[in-house]
Amino acid sequence: MARRSSRNGFSVLAGLPWPAGILAGVFGFLAIRYLPAWWFSRGGQLTHGMGSELGEALSPLAWVFLAFCWIAALASYLGARRRRRLLEATSSLESLASRSWHEFEMLVGEAFRQHGYSVEETGLGGADGGVDLILRKQGRKVLVQCKQWRRRQIGVSVVREMVGLLAHHGADEVMIVGIGSFTRDAQAFAAGKPVELISGEALLRMIQMAQQSRTANSEGTRRVDPVFAPEGDASVPVHSCPRCGSVLVQRTNGQTGERFYGCSTYPRCRGTAVIS
Repeated sequence: MARRSSRNGFSVLAGLPWPAGILAGVFGFLAIRYLPAWWFSRGGQLTHGMGSELGEALSPLAWVFLAFCWIAALASYLGARRRRRLLEATSSLESLASRSWHEFEMLVGEAFRQHGYSVEETGLGGADGGVDLILRKQGRKVLVQCKQWRRRQIGVSVVREMVGLLAHHGADEVMIVGIGSFTRDAQAFAAGKPVELISGEALLRMIQMAQQSRTANSEGTRRVDPVFAPEGDASVPVHSCPRCGSVLVQRTNGQTGERFYGCSTYPRCRGTAVIS
C-alpha cells in the first residue's frame, strides 16, 4: 500500500494537540478579518475607509480559515482518542499483530508519547527510507521505523538503512520497532552504534508501562517515566537498563524461578534490575 510522501498544512495542524488548532483558528480569524482595518486606520480618515472595505472583502476568507483550523482540531482530538483506545486494548503480541500497519505505527507513537516524547507521525517510507516516526525529547531527535513483520526476523539491511539516515535527518539516534525479533547480524551491526532495537516483547512491556502510567495519572498519583528514569532519583522505580538506558523487560531465572528485569537488547547488553 502506498504511503503519503509529504505532509500538507492540514495534516501538520491535525498532528498538533487539538487546543492548538482552536487557538490558531481564532487568532487567524481575527488577524484576517480585523487587522487590515486597524492597519489602515493609522493613516487617517481616507485610508480608514479602505481598511474597512478590505476587512469586509476578506471576511469569507477569515471564516474559511477558522473552519479549516477547527476541523483540523477535531481530527486531532479524534486521532488522539483513537490512539488511546489502541493503547488500552493492546495486551499481547497477538493483539499487536492483528493491527493494520497504520494502527501499528499509531500505537508505537502513542507508547512513546506516553513516555514523554513529542511524536511526529511522518508516514513517509519508500525512497525516504521508511522513517515512520520522529521523536523529540530533551533536545534529542530520534528516528523510528516500525516493522510489523509477523513471520520473519528483522535483518541487518534494515538496520544499515536506518543508520544511514542519521546524518541526513540530523538525528541523534534511530530505533527500529518490530513485533518479532532481530537476526544476529542485525544485533551485531547495531552494537556500539546509536541504534535501539525494540522487539515485540520489549514493545509490549513498553505499552504495559504506558498503560500503568495512564492509570496512575487518572488516580492522581505521581507520574513516572518508566523507560528512562531520572538519574540520581532513588525514589523513582528503575525501569530502564542501568547499563545502556534501554527498555527493561520482565524475565524469569530458569534455575531459581526468580523474576527480574533484563535489558531488551540482550545479548548485546546484559544489564539487569531487581524487581522490588
